[in-house]
Amino acid sequence: MKLVTYQIERFPVSLGVLNRDETFIYPLRSLEIDYHTMQELIVKASEGEMQRIAYGASQEPESICGAAPLSDVKLLAPIPHPNQDVICLGINYMAHAEESARFKNEAFNGERPYAVYFSKRANEAVSPGDPIPSHSDIVDSLDYEAELAVIIGKEARNVSEEQVKHYLFGYTIINDISARNIQNRHKQWYFGKSLDGFLPMGPCIVTTDALPYPPKLSIRSKVNGELRQDSNTSMLIFGIDHVVSELSRGIALKAGTIISMGTPAGVGMGFDPPKFLKPGDRIDCIVEGIGTLSNHVV
Repeated sequence: MKLVTYQIERFPVSLGVLNRDETFIYPLRSLEIDYHTMQELIVKASEGEMQRIAYGASQEPESICGAAPLSDVKLLAPIPHPNQDVICLGINYMAHAEESARFKNEAFNGERPYAVYFSKRANEAVSPGDPIPSHSDIVDSLDYEAELAVIIGKEARNVSEEQVKHYLFGYTIINDISARNIQNRHKQWYFGKSLDGFLPMGPCIVTTDALPYPPKLSIRSKVNGELRQDSNTSMLIFGIDHVVSELSRGIALKAGTIISMGTPAGVGMGFDPPKFLKPGDRIDCIVEGIGTLSNHVV
């Protein structure tokens, strides 16, 4: 099922679930699920409550109090204020590793023996449809990165690869907006990927049970309608099982932890000449089974 954080006009922010044909949103409070934030739902919801939400999503709109057409609501980032920074994977698709090396004029031998991890500051996620600030006073090479993000559902410590699936809550889309000039200047990624407005997220969270595991999903991005990235999550160098298991050996991954799995080839810096973002550009990040995350640069 697909869970959302949404708002109707000036009414309070609510949690909801999309119905079967994804034309209506049903407020969780109408299903007697009373959590105020998606983070709280992830941490506290029981298996029985999740089953109640799934059953409610299968009902007809006229039977659900407060059911609203999807066209009438404003979708927000599913987790608008993450409890901690996002854990990110760097160069986790081989073709992206190659284009990154070309951009930096670095040698690349085609091997990636260890995963590359970094964190992305997450004061506030950018909602679907909302603007991405260009920060043109300090950024001259603004870039996009469509990514599948994994959300931990219960605390994970020393989890084997075989057990990882049971610790996951679901998936969403992240556009890992990046300032390449800042990245290159500082020789690390935290600052260049953490400016305010650099965490578009959405449009929903798809629960783990709604997709085959491990997910083998088409992942694409478009800029102003032009296809830029076109790959599949089956091409990840280090998959979800490896990543969560490895991190859990030394870090307690709390419920609600977001892990962004890296981006495929086709980012702006990979073109010759580079195709960086500019004010007015629209970016669509599309992941099969989840949806489309669209934003524009200002």
